[in-house]
Amino acid sequence: MSRESSGEKIMVKITINNTELEVNDNLTIYEAAKLINVKIPTLCYLNLHQGKILNNDANCRVCVVEVEGRHNLMPACATKVENGMVIKTNSIRTVKARRNVVELILSDHPQDCLTCSRNNQCELQDLASELSITEIKYAGKRAKRLKDTSSVSLVRNLEKCILCNRCKTVCSNIQTVGVYSKAGRGFETTMTTAFDTPMTESPCTFCGQCVSVCPTAALTQVNHTVEVWDAISNPDKTVIVQTAPAIRVALGELFGMPVGTNVTGKMVSALKEIGFDKVFDTNWAADLTVVEETKEFLNRLNNGGTLPMLTSCCPAWVNFIEYYYPELLDIPSSCKSPHQMFGALAKTYLAEKLQIKAENIIVVSVMPCLAKKYESTRLEMAHGGLQDVDYVITTKELARMIKEAGINFNHLKDTNFDQLMGESTGGGTIFGTTGGVIEAVVRNAVFELTDHELPRIKFTELRGMEGLREATVTINNQECKIAIANGLGNARALLDKIKKGEANYHLIEIMACPGGCIGGGGQPSYFKADQDFLAKRASALYQADAQKEVRISSKNPEIIKLYQDFLGEVGRKKAHELLHTHYQKREVEKPSE
Repeated sequence: MSRESSGEKIMVKITINNTELEVNDNLTIYEAAKLINVKIPTLCYLNLHQGKILNNDANCRVCVVEVEGRHNLMPACATKVENGMVIKTNSIRTVKARRNVVELILSDHPQDCLTCSRNNQCELQDLASELSITEIKYAGKRAKRLKDTSSVSLVRNLEKCILCNRCKTVCSNIQTVGVYSKAGRGFETTMTTAFDTPMTESPCTFCGQCVSVCPTAALTQVNHTVEVWDAISNPDKTVIVQTAPAIRVALGELFGMPVGTNVTGKMVSALKEIGFDKVFDTNWAADLTVVEETKEFLNRLNNGGTLPMLTSCCPAWVNFIEYYYPELLDIPSSCKSPHQMFGALAKTYLAEKLQIKAENIIVVSVMPCLAKKYESTRLEMAHGGLQDVDYVITTKELARMIKEAGINFNHLKDTNFDQLMGESTGGGTIFGTTGGVIEAVVRNAVFELTDHELPRIKFTELRGMEGLREATVTINNQECKIAIANGLGNARALLDKIKKGEANYHLIEIMACPGGCIGGGGQPSYFKADQDFLAKRASALYQADAQKEVRISSKNPEIIKLYQDFLGEVGRKKAHELLHTHYQKREVEKPSE
């Protein structure tokens, strides 16, 4: 049995900057230094997924340190500690070497920091400042590469790529999509797609995880704030905004608040000050999704329908199954995602209530996800010739708008959402974290079948941050097997088991991003710290759920009124027309033979 499989630990004694410590010999110098709060700069290192180091190939060479007895400087991220090792992380030699590396990177980097979308949020810029680099010493030819703006979700600007490999690592190792790979040699080396195709012709799911980990502006989200400002300025349009559950527990981080701070009331106030005519809660539509999804699940369960049923709230996950598992397209729920349901009803139900023409309503969604930008443009996400949702902006884009407007976010008073489409239950609140959708559906299913008021119902076995987990819950004396996956690599493992007949479930939830929506590509980045970022955001949503008077989606009074006044019966013709969708097989472009 190997030492790794037996769990045996071997401790070694090392010295870092004259500080002696004893550490596990499986650690790298970089990890050991973190234990004593010694910062070693890096541009490529990535520790993203539940403590597993995913990118420590020493691509950038910024993290070099001196090790006594070794002639060459050693990359801290890729060098394991050894007993008796004496390490210097801040010697003159290491500082000069790091400065030289960064200067060389800058010599082949566009000098447009002031107008760059990542200005003041760029790791390369920060490191150049820390190293007091005030001029570009190396002059010469710079690589010229085209910008890929084919996608409505993300932009690739390879002139700003520093070949750190992070995007390839997260796309291939975590998401198992494999969009990126290195091509060319020497000065012509580039990080590109297969056959150098545009993003829209690649199997990209637009989850945005590559954008989250990119240290520069080589990968950025498409900015839709300009269009939103223009819409707000148009006196002929009624501009309404909805905000996803994950936004309220991450937005505060961009204003210096502790991770996991729930800023719902301040967020609503900011949106009203920005100038939106109505501010609604996507949690309301999440409750609606639960009601429709529960009906669909119980119909399948009781009438011999296709099982398992997969939740369909995550558009990146939907893209994934359309590309890689088209033979399984009969198992996802046909329900639209909550923000698309909201958009459809805003231009029908709300338009009717407000006596406004649907074409004069602009729906803006604030989402944690870049794939939502793409989802809103899908042809099936439309009704009466109008797209359900007009614009999608992310948590980061909302923060940018708040700052552009000069709003002192931290000192705003709390304001409530507008009513009619703004009241939510605890079931809608927990949609933002992995396991939340399926817990809300299970709560609702139990209530629908037993007709018992269960305000404190909580399925703790469905909670957690593990990438793949299973549970068995009892719904009206029937045991239902449930699977939950977050991260597309885990989704692939789960779907492969189902495809091979090696696993049988009744209900499955899949979220494309680690931790679910709280770790979405449009959220403040969490990878620099650890999984605790995600756990704290999830905890804030569960706390909000616990504080709700009503925690079962079917009991939402505004949802009850919606069916009474407009939709009729759950899952029937009108509801299906507005709130449900269909899927299609998608193929990746292949070069001709």
